[in-house]
Amino acid sequence: MDAGIELLRSACGPEIACVSLPEGPPGIETQEHVESVVLPLARRISSTPADAYVIGCFSDPGLNLARETTDRPVVGIAESAFLLAMGLGYRFGIVAILETSIPRHMRLIRSLGLEDRLAGDRAIGFGVAELADEDRVIGRIVEVGTQLREDGADSVILGCASMGRYRPRLEQSLGIPVVDPCQAGVARALDLLSLGYRRMTM
Repeated sequence: MDAGIELLRSACGPEIACVSLPEGPPGIETQEHVESVVLPLARRISSTPADAYVIGCFSDPGLNLARETTDRPVVGIAESAFLLAMGLGYRFGIVAILETSIPRHMRLIRSLGLEDRLAGDRAIGFGVAELADEDRVIGRIVEVGTQLREDGADSVILGCASMGRYRPRLEQSLGIPVVDPCQAGVARALDLLSLGYRRMTM
């Protein structure tokens, strides 16, 4: 994740710090995992002053509570990825990690009213920890990305914060834009700050 956002760092820009949540699971793969980090995340935001916050998980866990916890901008990487993808084409596809991830994605998509913009949401069948095995994962991501393109996707979103390393190769293979959600989230937060939006209201 940290390496993927390196291109967004600049000497004259805000400091970008990636921090983990010690109380959370190694990776979020279930709704139980999502719920388990909501309160610890809110407490972390309350105790960690920043100009803006990016929730670095594609389930956007605790986003609403986090926004009630601070008056600073708080963005989720999934929501940010959807917004970016909609600027790249009419319909987007999502490369999910597991089949069980898809219902969570769909709940968020419905809550944002974006069902008509979704071409498909397909799983590669690897958990978060397995995504580091590039030799095993890249072929499957390309396969699923190709299916999403055939489903009518104008762009493809990587549906996990740990997938960012695969963006260049997938984009080259598919010939359509691929969205790294972490890059989308951090870029959105930087945009808000650069435009002077340092206070948010719920």
